[in-house]
Amino acid sequence: MDYLLKKFLPQIEFKSYEEFREKLSINVPEDFNFGYDVVDAWAKEEPDKKALVWVNEEDEEHIFTFTEIMKKSNQVANYLKGLGFRKGDVVMMILRRRWEYWICATALHKLGVILIPATLQLTKKDIVYRGNAAEVKGMICVDDDFVVQQTELAAPEIPSLKYKFLVGEKREGWERLHDAFDTCSDVFERPTGEEATRWNDIMLVYFTSGTTGMPKLVQHNFAYPLGHIVTAKYWQHVEENRLHMSVSDSGWAKFGWGKIYGQWICGAVIFAYDMVGKFNPKNLLSHVEKYKVTTFCAPPTMYRFMLQEDLSQYDFSALHHCATAGEPLNPEVVKRWKELTGHQIYEGFGQSEGPVLIANFGSEWFEPIEGSTGKPNPLFDIQLLDADGNICEDGEEGSLTMMDVKHHPPVGLFTGYYKNPEATEEKLGGIGYNTGDVLWRDSNGYYRFVGRNDDVIKCSGYRIGPFEVESALIAHDAVVECAITGAPDPVRGQVVKATIVLAKGYTPSPELTKELQQHVKKLTAPYKYPRIVEYVDELPKTVGGKIKRALIRKTDEDSYKGTL
Repeated sequence: MDYLLKKFLPQIEFKSYEEFREKLSINVPEDFNFGYDVVDAWAKEEPDKKALVWVNEEDEEHIFTFTEIMKKSNQVANYLKGLGFRKGDVVMMILRRRWEYWICATALHKLGVILIPATLQLTKKDIVYRGNAAEVKGMICVDDDFVVQQTELAAPEIPSLKYKFLVGEKREGWERLHDAFDTCSDVFERPTGEEATRWNDIMLVYFTSGTTGMPKLVQHNFAYPLGHIVTAKYWQHVEENRLHMSVSDSGWAKFGWGKIYGQWICGAVIFAYDMVGKFNPKNLLSHVEKYKVTTFCAPPTMYRFMLQEDLSQYDFSALHHCATAGEPLNPEVVKRWKELTGHQIYEGFGQSEGPVLIANFGSEWFEPIEGSTGKPNPLFDIQLLDADGNICEDGEEGSLTMMDVKHHPPVGLFTGYYKNPEATEEKLGGIGYNTGDVLWRDSNGYYRFVGRNDDVIKCSGYRIGPFEVESALIAHDAVVECAITGAPDPVRGQVVKATIVLAKGYTPSPELTKELQQHVKKLTAPYKYPRIVEYVDELPKTVGGKIKRALIRKTDEDSYKGTL
């Protein structure tokens, strides 16, 4: 047990959070490469060890051992190398949750080719921007009509793009990726010399799903997977040889958090349910039950929709640990999930720029408390800074900042913005990396999320964080999810606005609006209640699943200007 962890962690088990924070350290080998030092290492240590259980909505199932992942990734690496792909080239992958993603990602890491994961929701404009910003040489896409069409429209406007690979049937103008499995050797020697990778070479680039502006190219080095040991072992509590499920499309950074790196280092088996189309909570719940998933992680929105179902129909006896990240978790969701399933939800907080930063690591170290996202990951020197750059005292709101990352870069944190040294220096060259998130810390060291800097509402001299109001609304049975934003007001500057998705059986009405407003006044300070309430079928979200509060604000501001 813990075969690989022992190679990277001088100490694996900790009796307390305090010991964890004091003694956790990660050894990073000079030539660490996830493909060779994790996938191939498991294959050589335990040839029959399971790595991936994959199923789609048609109940097609594939189970892969690490040996099979090793051999198939070697075939893809040989195939790409034969076409001229070399260390430092860039490949973008749009593969949804296809099992080929794990094969191709491992192959690219072995070659030293930079991987860019992307979502199948990208349009021609999105693909052109990403392709040119990163100088993409190849694209590997799922055989989906929309993805194929948008990629074909974009390709002529990306001069660096030389190859388009398709996972599926042969199409004109595309290389068929599965040809690699039919024609190429499953032996691939680890490169040496200039083609060998070092821990600080660029391995992966995420395009951040920001709510404003064009996406940024967040670059990670080959040590990045090791940073996710904390994500997988100490927050998600994955278990060796047991199934772990994180609900995420391969185009999101959350996929890297929960469906490949830390989990495989810990020896867990990835369970991948290749969902297509709109999220169906019943299908997800039935697969968690059928496959006896042991550890589970999903965004808060999915927990909210699962709670709309009759959870008494499902057997959760195999489930040991539940986690969430992506948006703040409302206390009412935690309460109801525990009442109905017996499981606490352990929240984590982070970004595309790194692994989990703050988390509820488990009740054996400290009990989660209502409204808190937990305590810091020991890999980072985390502080809250005020507007003048001073360290905040307990109870004061401040921007979450990782200190002195320029001279002491932590394992797992991004190393800059790809092909943009000016932006890199601006973001990482000062006293620390400021995430732009506002939190406060209580006297027991628990951190509480307030909102993004831009999301905090300033109303008649008050500062109102959206999360507290959203949590109050979610506690009402009528509300599935909501977004709290500041709407322009000629007297107060801004007023609190609630954009609400209603639960089954509820319809918009003035009476319901008044009831919800009174409900908020009872649960939080009365001045925080939403003076404006709008009902919608769904909230606008980024491709990464985060609510676009900035878009709601802009729409309201444009409407406000039109009335002047």
